[in-house]
Amino acid sequence: MHATIAYMPQSFPIKEISKQSFPKLLHEIPKPPNSLTFRGELPSPDIKLLTVVGSRKYSTYGKQVIEHLISGLKGYHIGIVSGLALGVDSLAHEAALRHGLYTLAIPGSGIDDKVIYPARHKALARKILEANGGLLSEFKPTFKAAKWSFVQRNRIMAGISHATLLIEATEKSGTLITARLASDYNRDVLVVPGNIFSQNCAGTHQFLKLGAIPIVNAQDILHALGINPENNEQKRIVFEEKTTSTDEQKILTALKEAADINTLIQTTGLPAEKVNVLIMQMEIEGTIVQMGNKYRLVI
Repeated sequence: MHATIAYMPQSFPIKEISKQSFPKLLHEIPKPPNSLTFRGELPSPDIKLLTVVGSRKYSTYGKQVIEHLISGLKGYHIGIVSGLALGVDSLAHEAALRHGLYTLAIPGSGIDDKVIYPARHKALARKILEANGGLLSEFKPTFKAAKWSFVQRNRIMAGISHATLLIEATEKSGTLITARLASDYNRDVLVVPGNIFSQNCAGTHQFLKLGAIPIVNAQDILHALGINPENNEQKRIVFEEKTTSTDEQKILTALKEAADINTLIQTTGLPAEKVNVLIMQMEIEGTIVQMGNKYRLVI
């Protein structure tokens, strides 16, 4: 069904998707892409996809909202879609990784390592791939991002998902384009209410006035996606317990109280390189979370 493009040797090779194999919802939009390439894993057909968008210049409130909402989706068959951009996009991907949710990044560029945009998020793209997430684009693998390509990309983000969640956006934010497209495609637009005095929330409040669904907790998102938390058939997925290594157990024991990286190295007696690797793995697994310069256990 999928054929590997013989472009360049790299881990997580670039593959092409035949039009018949496009994710189902993309066939419903007015101008579906002519072709798609991807790396990593595509979302399974039965997963509920939620696109999360918002301001690049997010507030502390916006960051707290993302963590609060996405942590509440942990264990459900839900995937988080975003654009790998600075700000809310990257926070959404990172929160999905922390809480064990599938995440799909759709950048405004090609998906070859050399052109991934923004360049500073190549490491995030790698973390997504290593966590069995995916990168997806309708552009050629080596296409460099341009102003127009982000607008074109937005229709893929809106079209591939069952709903779009708008976190923060100014009155003229480009983020609103994705929300408008989602509405045009008969997808639910979900909006987090914000501070009425903040310009960062002026755009989101426009959509609330137009009838978008207000979101104040994870249960609101579940209901919007048609998932009933009380329905036995749609209960949280039960994951097999992961065997904890001795070194990981040392980290867990050291984190009975929040600690910075230097404290962890001293307390565990492990080499700095080992602690850094374990911390990254445990963040991806959702076992621990970074708050400022300290790490703490996810309760």
